[in-house]
Amino acid sequence: MKRQLILEDGTVFVGEGIGSDTEKIGEVVFNTSMTGYQEILSDPSYCGQIVTFTYPLIGNYGMNRDDFESINPAISGLIVKEAANFPSNWRNELAIDEYLKQKNITGIAKIDTRKLTRIIRKYGTLKGIICSIDTKVEEVLPRLQATKLRNDQVKQVSTKTPYPSPGRGYRVVLVDFGMKHGILRELNKRNCDVIVVPYHTSAGEILNLSPDGVIFSNGPGNPEDVQEAASVINSLLGKVPLFGISLGHQLLALACGAKIKKMKIGHRGASYPVKDLQTGKILFTSQNHGYTVDENSLAGTELEVSYLAVNDGSIEGLKHKNIAAFGVQFNPESSPGSEDANKLFDQFLQMVKSEKQEVL
Repeated sequence: MKRQLILEDGTVFVGEGIGSDTEKIGEVVFNTSMTGYQEILSDPSYCGQIVTFTYPLIGNYGMNRDDFESINPAISGLIVKEAANFPSNWRNELAIDEYLKQKNITGIAKIDTRKLTRIIRKYGTLKGIICSIDTKVEEVLPRLQATKLRNDQVKQVSTKTPYPSPGRGYRVVLVDFGMKHGILRELNKRNCDVIVVPYHTSAGEILNLSPDGVIFSNGPGNPEDVQEAASVINSLLGKVPLFGISLGHQLLALACGAKIKKMKIGHRGASYPVKDLQTGKILFTSQNHGYTVDENSLAGTELEVSYLAVNDGSIEGLKHKNIAAFGVQFNPESSPGSEDANKLFDQFLQMVKSEKQEVL
């Protein structure tokens, strides 16, 4: 069945429909990962976005029960050059087209994803709509251009009620802004006693849970749309060790007086090189973000840069000079991608241990 992708600048791509036949509007972005499409499809940070894979063949090893990053995907749509109809892998349980239909996710295949990616790289992210081939471009284009994308993505994907993931180790409160399950898996591996709470949980409610440390998760959208979370972080500074991941990192920066800026195309992929400024070593990291901390805004704050992106020099990590608090822009749980940055969970727990010893 023919389907079309229409961009807000009037560009039209005609291809084959995959997944659900529903019409969807979203911000069109691209991801450079060669593998890991299952984790990407289920990453809540893609809420409201239509994801283009630059790698030409997607779905060749199928879908399995173990690699999801959320139960209900929040992605708006999928764009691929070719979707594999007959996946082959010992863990395969269903083809990507079947999964998209199950989750009511629309998609389009057999378009020139290279051309689409070059358009995004030149002009930045654009709004787009995946719709029926019968839809008249001249009718849908004004509606697309007039559409204001939602800015309450965190509210959509955050857990509605707190829940525990019990362990016998340190108690960690994990604030869910659109948490990938990989974060929870890494904490479970370390036997942490985790309590996951909604994004709007107050500082008082968090402290009443007697945490040894608090983690602020990844999530979708602009951190300035959840300013209340930055206020909560500000109230927690100095009271308990803090660790921000991706959106959580940006919110930590806001809480400390820094500013955020939108990137032209963002970082979305599984092998972005990042330099650790303390050791000089390069980590290959998994990333998914369209905003970054403005380096010029750090003057006058108590934050210092700990990691930098090798490709464009953007800030990839910050730490507080006087308080047990730090954040990274990349995803240390990988899922998908290199596991180079897993050590950050150990560093966080070592910070928790040191703070508890100081209290004693």
